Amino acid sequence: MAGIYIHIPFCTSRCVYCDFYSTTYGEKDKAYISALTNELRLRANYLQQDGQMPVIETIYIGGGTPSTLDTSLLEPIFEVLYRTYHVSDRAEITIEANPDDLTPQKIKSLRTLPVNRLSMGVQTFDDGKLRLLHRRHNGEQAIRAVHDCQDAGFDNISIDLIYGLPAQSLREWETDVNTALSLNVQHISAYALIYEEGTPLWEMRKRHVVEEADEELSLEMFSLLMYRLENAGFEHYEISNFARPGLRSRHNSSYWKGIPYLGCGPSAHSFDGRNRQWNHPDLNVYIDQVGKCLSSEDFNHAPWIEQEELNLYERYNDCIITSLRTSDGLNLSELKRKFGQPLTDYCLQAAAVHLRNGQLEITEKKEQAPEGLLKLTRRGIFLSDGIMSDLLYVPD
Repeated sequence: MAGIYIHIPFCTSRCVYCDFYSTTYGEKDKAYISALTNELRLRANYLQQDGQMPVIETIYIGGGTPSTLDTSLLEPIFEVLYRTYHVSDRAEITIEANPDDLTPQKIKSLRTLPVNRLSMGVQTFDDGKLRLLHRRHNGEQAIRAVHDCQDAGFDNISIDLIYGLPAQSLREWETDVNTALSLNVQHISAYALIYEEGTPLWEMRKRHVVEEADEELSLEMFSLLMYRLENAGFEHYEISNFARPGLRSRHNSSYWKGIPYLGCGPSAHSFDGRNRQWNHPDLNVYIDQVGKCLSSEDFNHAPWIEQEELNLYERYNDCIITSLRTSDGLNLSELKRKFGQPLTDYCLQAAAVHLRNGQLEITEKKEQAPEGLLKLTRRGIFLSDGIMSDLLYVPD
């Protein structure tokens, strides 16, 4: 099995906190789709294993803002995907969308595509905070967009929220959480606001236009989030992600399980299990260079594609970070099988202090995990970054 990520780099406007590659040059959308579909055709062999094409279980169209594109420009992507790849009949197919794009007509046109999951960038329902973030929608539009999508038949909807916004109080955050729960969506992702260098938000903090939320308040917000969502029946299956039972994001979960995936578009990353590749983050370079590629070999040796071969210790470190982020935890039997007894012993020795402090636990042994599962406890979730860092292998 494998997944495919497709990057749509266009945004009508840039949010102050965003450091993903995107552009407001929407007039190049047709040229971009032509290049993108060419990449999809030429890179089909990237995911092959022993000459066999794996079943594609997940497709994720992210950005940028994919919903800014006319549906007629999305159709060729799916034509190439279904003609070139072995897409499962049960594939999870997600598209990211902004609430202001989701007019009744737009929603109706999206229903003509194979999309069966929507990921909606709400961030907050507070109009003042939305203006500060340079979001194009307001709280009422977000609520209406969710209801309109549900009325149109979308029954797997995720919404993104951000906490720790400038001057945001605990009560305001609770209002956001309560509003999200009232919408009866199937999935909620919530992230602490990060001040990324090079973004307008970074500069705003530098000039003291905004102040960063203190750590104690952010932890209170995260604690409230966990309490409210778990009490509402959501599974806290990854540090920042909550889902109704059976409705986890299968695509994102595949990243955390180390399942191979192909990423197409400028700045998109790919991973085949040992090798990591990423495309150059520039729309014009991408369109120009992909147009010159006539074969898979052209792609494999293209100077604008960067790649790295992961050694044993780098793959071990990736496994630690991705596994411990999830409620499934780290399968110690799999750890030993993939990385050997010495690295397994190293992991358990580093984990010992956190096991004693009640921040990590080893669950009882099961058939799929005869050595047990190493997991963060509820206490440990609040200290997850430091705990995972302690378990990483750093060569002398």
